[in-house]
Amino acid sequence: MFCWQSQHGMKTVILCGGKGTRLKEETEFKPKPLVLVGTKPILWHIMKIYAHQGHREFVLALGYKGQSIKEFFLNERAYASDFTLQTSTGNIEFHHADNDSFTITFADTGADSLTGERLRRLRAYVGNEEFMLTYGDGVADIDLDALIRFHRRQGTIATLTGVHPHSKYGLIRSDSGQRVETFSQKPTLNEYVNGGFIVLKPEIFEHLSDGMIEDTFIRLASERQLSVYHHDGFWKAMDTYQEVEELNRMWAESRPWAIWERSKP
Repeated sequence: MFCWQSQHGMKTVILCGGKGTRLKEETEFKPKPLVLVGTKPILWHIMKIYAHQGHREFVLALGYKGQSIKEFFLNERAYASDFTLQTSTGNIEFHHADNDSFTITFADTGADSLTGERLRRLRAYVGNEEFMLTYGDGVADIDLDALIRFHRRQGTIATLTGVHPHSKYGLIRSDSGQRVETFSQKPTLNEYVNGGFIVLKPEIFEHLSDGMIEDTFIRLASERQLSVYHHDGFWKAMDTYQEVEELNRMWAESRPWAIWERSKP
């Protein structure tokens, strides 16, 4: 297991505003980042990955049902803890509360904005320093310090984390007589895809449009200003109800992304 030695933490922007239309079973009533994995929203799991490694300041780009995300964090301590309430004064005493050490800025970036526009609207909250960016639906056992060191060595405006996706289909390998030699159910593919966990220089704001942030990455790649950090460990995103079920099964069995449970920062 790697050991983290973070200097001062970076701010982390999490894109939380999409409608999650491919997850209609869950997102009809709540935003995708609040879909539960275990007893906590996937957004909480993502924030724990960052906070455990010393990056505890977050800017949440809210949109679809963003009020629900505000309400979750405003009420979480009361729901998760025993407490005593003095009704005459409104004073609350929490008992044995295990509180998360997050600092969160909640920013409404528009109900229908695309991701590039959402990020552009956060410039005042991010400031003029490097920062991190991720999506509100993916978890990994990533070493963020190694990612940041790589980004700084590369010197590019943006660094993506490349991860190995799982095929949604069974992979068949056959011999010349078309007899199946192997059949792999949803194998891990050799190619890399953008898994989030992105590091950005403040110059990114000079390149953003009101479209998708991936369009900006395409332009940066053509200018040789985009790098990719290869993460060969665990990664999984939640895009369908089946993936919600898979993440919950993993959480019950092995918790491969719960680095905060098995190592010290």
